[in-house]
Amino acid sequence: MNLLHSTTLRVTPAIVGLMLSISLACDADAESPVISARDLAASLSARQDGTSYVRLRLDVKQPSDTAKIALQIQIKQRRTKAANDLVYQVLWPKERKGEAVLLHEADGRPPTGSLFIPPDKLRSLDASQMNEALFGSDLSYQDAIENFFAWQNQVIVGNEVINRVGCLILESRPGKGESTPYGSVRSWIDPNRVVPLRVEKYLPSGGLARRIETTRVATDDKGRFIPATLTVRGSREDSVTDLEGSRIKHDVTYPDREFTPDGLKEALAPSSAPE
Repeated sequence: MNLLHSTTLRVTPAIVGLMLSISLACDADAESPVISARDLAASLSARQDGTSYVRLRLDVKQPSDTAKIALQIQIKQRRTKAANDLVYQVLWPKERKGEAVLLHEADGRPPTGSLFIPPDKLRSLDASQMNEALFGSDLSYQDAIENFFAWQNQVIVGNEVINRVGCLILESRPGKGESTPYGSVRSWIDPNRVVPLRVEKYLPSGGLARRIETTRVATDDKGRFIPATLTVRGSREDSVTDLEGSRIKHDVTYPDREFTPDGLKEALAPSSAPE
């Protein structure tokens, strides 16, 4: 689900890992796609490769729309075909500044990570903990690091109108050896802008585990359409998470230290990131 803009345009990531910077130049409509499911998924997956820096606001709300958690976060991301590294760091409020999560995934093995809470509490996260909530939100660590567009099995299963936009429904299923708690993921893709307007993640039993809605679409620093704001609902009926990005920059250079447990102790933006 990884989504923002290097100007003052307000956008988001994702998740997310999740939907960060995905777009595709294609001329299609919901009735007659001119691209196969496999090619569509491969293009969406490839858009997530590379490095990026993101700032976003994360709000966890009660049904009454009262803020339960409000955080300003920066995301450092480095993704290749062989490995994914992701760091979420809290910038605000002051009492939580410096809290950070490092996630790592490589060679098809289950993701792992580290959680840092200032001033000196550092603990490891193993694969069994990837379903834990990211900073108390309705997103899990797995949602942040996982790229389901790279899964082996991709098929277009239909079309549906979402917010007056005709969408292709792309179903992603993991292949043998792909580590995930989900049995399938369905994405409602706007075929003209090639942006997911809805993502639903299902358990192997078939039950709906998480729904992610794109509530605004914008363009990123490379002129590509991306999800700008997201609303996430999980298994908790008393909780909903809104993600609203503020800035994004691609092709950022990071030293390797940024993606180590020791690097989590330094909640600083890279020098080449947007101010």
